[in-house]
Amino acid sequence: MSENAQNRPIRCRSVWISDVHLGFRGCSAGFLLEFLRATECEQLYLVGDIIDFWSMKRKPFWPQAHNDVIRTILGKAKHGTKVVYVPGNHDHNLREYDGVEFGNVRIANEAIHTAIDGRRLLILHGDQFDSVVRASPFIASLGSHAYDLLLRINRHVNWVRSKLGKPYWSLAAFLKHKVKNAVQYISSFEQAVAHEAARQGVDGVVCGHIHRAEIARLGEVLYCNCGDWVESCTALIEHHDGSFELMHWSDTVQSQKHLKDAA
Repeated sequence: MSENAQNRPIRCRSVWISDVHLGFRGCSAGFLLEFLRATECEQLYLVGDIIDFWSMKRKPFWPQAHNDVIRTILGKAKHGTKVVYVPGNHDHNLREYDGVEFGNVRIANEAIHTAIDGRRLLILHGDQFDSVVRASPFIASLGSHAYDLLLRINRHVNWVRSKLGKPYWSLAAFLKHKVKNAVQYISSFEQAVAHEAARQGVDGVVCGHIHRAEIARLGEVLYCNCGDWVESCTALIEHHDGSFELMHWSDTVQSQKHLKDAA
């Protein structure tokens, strides 16, 4: 692949990203910056937990890369991209500004996206369907601390893997797929979100929250989860031909690096 081909922008109709967790040490802001700078879209949806107020309340952390992510998003909004911010549980304070626009970014607790083929998709973060978060914020906070520990371990594991020339690997994602209760939780969450989409009479739903990227048909509902930028570095994309794709950016970067090295 030529250098010009690698630098060619990804042009698409719509992009969804969620669970960036700016202000948290585990945020992969560098990967997200690369993705945002490489992408041109008409509509950008920020599907919750973009800023991690929970983490910053415990211990402030805001490096330049996190600032650059905000500036890049605002730059897109200024130059014609329609940007909608749907808050999640880690940035729930923004929910009181439902319907307000800041710097060409509109805050909406829920949104409806009309795809190029006419399908209507409900956009929400999804934490309202998480029984642990709804029933006990204290238990949710304990879970957040355990998750932080996993991610700190994961950083050390991936430092070793990078020295060995191996690609990024997520310990937390691996455990989610192996632990029976976690698998059941994910399935229950997906069914609950799909049920809400059916109740509202739309064709599909896009959410985040559980850090598990997915495109699936659940009954009559198209279920899409755009993943996260802590573990998997994924985004949901709507192409101009009406198709939807999950882009795993860390894999894309790794693939491009190998192609460049081989050129």
